Amino acid sequence: MHFLDQAKIYVSSGAGGPGAVSFRREKYIQYGGPDGGNGGKGGDIIFRAVEGLNTLIDFRYAQHLRAQRGKGGAGRNRTGAGGADRIINVPVGTQVLSEDKEHVLLDLTREGQEELFLEGSIGGRGNASYKSSTNRAPRQHQPGEPGEEMAVWLRLKLIADAGLVGLPNAGKSTLINFVSNSKAKVGAYPFTTIHPQLGVVQHRAREFVLADIPGLIDGAADGAGIGDRFLGHIERCKVLLHLIDATGDDPVLAWKTVTKELEQYGGGLSEKPQILALNKADLLDDELMADIAKDLQAAGATDILPLSGATGKGMDDVLDAVLEAVGTNSSIETSDQSGTSADDEEPEKDWSPL
Repeated sequence: MHFLDQAKIYVSSGAGGPGAVSFRREKYIQYGGPDGGNGGKGGDIIFRAVEGLNTLIDFRYAQHLRAQRGKGGAGRNRTGAGGADRIINVPVGTQVLSEDKEHVLLDLTREGQEELFLEGSIGGRGNASYKSSTNRAPRQHQPGEPGEEMAVWLRLKLIADAGLVGLPNAGKSTLINFVSNSKAKVGAYPFTTIHPQLGVVQHRAREFVLADIPGLIDGAADGAGIGDRFLGHIERCKVLLHLIDATGDDPVLAWKTVTKELEQYGGGLSEKPQILALNKADLLDDELMADIAKDLQAAGATDILPLSGATGKGMDDVLDAVLEAVGTNSSIETSDQSGTSADDEEPEKDWSPL
């Protein structure tokens, strides 16, 4: 399945149905009169966050979404049927933005969340509503009100507890594959990851969601490499796990490069707590790893931990630090679907026939 995290769509609510012009004519009834009913209300545009979606690719092929128009009124004072609502299913974490992308109109962060976006228009009045003592046979009626139309952008921001950042080939994909069931592509060349990956990590009888995004390079904020558009997927994270290739030419420069790109992007990413992990520790001895850590500390880095995403060396310490930063509330609900836990259940009582 192709990954798409931005899509422009056009939505319109349903127009109201027209009112009817009708007159009552029945045998043996001397006086008739107007009996045209009102038109029905148009359908609403509703956004719903659903489980199981992680891309906006469907909206590349269906960009115009319209709610149903209300039905017209009829004789015998019958009101037209209301138009069906158009429910637009989107992944959890989707934002609805204005056409200029300057304003967030909706933010769907919970599974099952529904938000009314455009309300359907009211139906027109039938001629029965115009009857008066001086106008006994009105022929005027109202057409239904037109529906609302709007062009909006959908932007997906994945829901994750921790985010992986670093230069290309820092070992992010290898790490997420090691700690979760993710199947991220791994290769000995830059930018093997071209779209975000999510993995559920189980550690110390707890779970949290880890997000891997494409690597950043110098100038990513200006569009270099893949750019920084995927940084939006870690804006909701509580902590960032910053991976540095300990075997690289200049680990300190690598740390400064990614830190600078996070600051230039904004979105509060530079203020988020960071855990710095020196990856590929299995390829260097402990003394050399300690020297690299000292150089990073001298440059201003903190919370530096050795790690090997390939062998798992130092993995427990890193995951412990992530769990501590995530806290007790993660994106994964640990209770059952009913919302009750085992501690809330009543104790079983001994059976008795009385």
